[in-house]
Amino acid sequence: MGDAPHASRRWHYNRERMSTTSRTLPQVDLQASLPATRISLTKAGITRSAKAIRLSRGGHEQLFQAVVRCSVDLDPDQKGVHMSRFEEDVNEAIDEVVIGEALLIEELAERVALRVVEHQQALRSSVFIEASYPVERRTPVTDIPTQETYGLIGVAAANGATTRRMVGVSAQGMNACPCAQGLIRDRATAALQADGFDDEQIARIIADVPIATHNQRARGTLLVGCADGRIIPADTLISIVEDGMSSEIYELMKRPDEEWVVAKAHSRPRFVEDSVREMVRGVLETFPGLPDDAYVEAHQVNFETIHTHDVEAERTGIVGEIRGELAGRHASRRIGRDEWLYEGAPPRA
Repeated sequence: MGDAPHASRRWHYNRERMSTTSRTLPQVDLQASLPATRISLTKAGITRSAKAIRLSRGGHEQLFQAVVRCSVDLDPDQKGVHMSRFEEDVNEAIDEVVIGEALLIEELAERVALRVVEHQQALRSSVFIEASYPVERRTPVTDIPTQETYGLIGVAAANGATTRRMVGVSAQGMNACPCAQGLIRDRATAALQADGFDDEQIARIIADVPIATHNQRARGTLLVGCADGRIIPADTLISIVEDGMSSEIYELMKRPDEEWVVAKAHSRPRFVEDSVREMVRGVLETFPGLPDDAYVEAHQVNFETIHTHDVEAERTGIVGEIRGELAGRHASRRIGRDEWLYEGAPPRA
């Protein structure tokens, strides 16, 4: 116990020495110097930067948690990027932009991308922002309020002269497996036949009684980008994602709501592949005026219950490609996210 004051004094003494020691900052901008190996990089930047962004809800500003990822292409003659400048650019853009009722998070991503490409003196930049977006919903039967949390996504690329951006959402739901349901249906049919029911009676029973299967909680993600900058409502995309699954789900439910969700899911069994196709179809049907060069990306992962793995499916491409497939013409290639973004924002000379 007697040594404690001496230890405390030593700590204060060391801290004082540290705080008064003169520090000499390097005169040379090391990041701007030549690298030992002169190879360009397609990505250098920050990831998982947690931020609070401002959204306008009902005439009032509210703070929502967001995660930001931004990067630049790096010239072969530049050793590195200034990581602190990324944070400065993100913070300044957040201070300037209040996301309004239309939820244009892509505008914030675009603002950050333009700042980053200018301040980093880079070939081009890319930004990905995902915010947690709470929405009050009503349950389907008892009509009680429940808060559901969705992902609100903004993506942008810039080269200093031009930009491209897209808006996206992520939502949870559930899928009922069609394969296992078919096996249970066959088993029930055989048991009913053994009990003396005829084919007409069996068909009526199978139609009226929900057939068991295993369920998967799912997370779907949907992104849409338009080169002409038209607005795609994020709330509409949430509805498309949920409708692609066997059923939406709710954080809070009473028994009648649970019965409704389970019955709906088992009446619409879907594979993860079905859900992705339904999302893409939903975009084309909901926004029939989308130009052929608009971009669509649909992805879903289902969390398995009777397997130790999970399953996923995805489709990326421009609307013209997808319309061609629906008309019977198979696309020879499918454009991905980076290709579409950078097509509108190629590296500047």
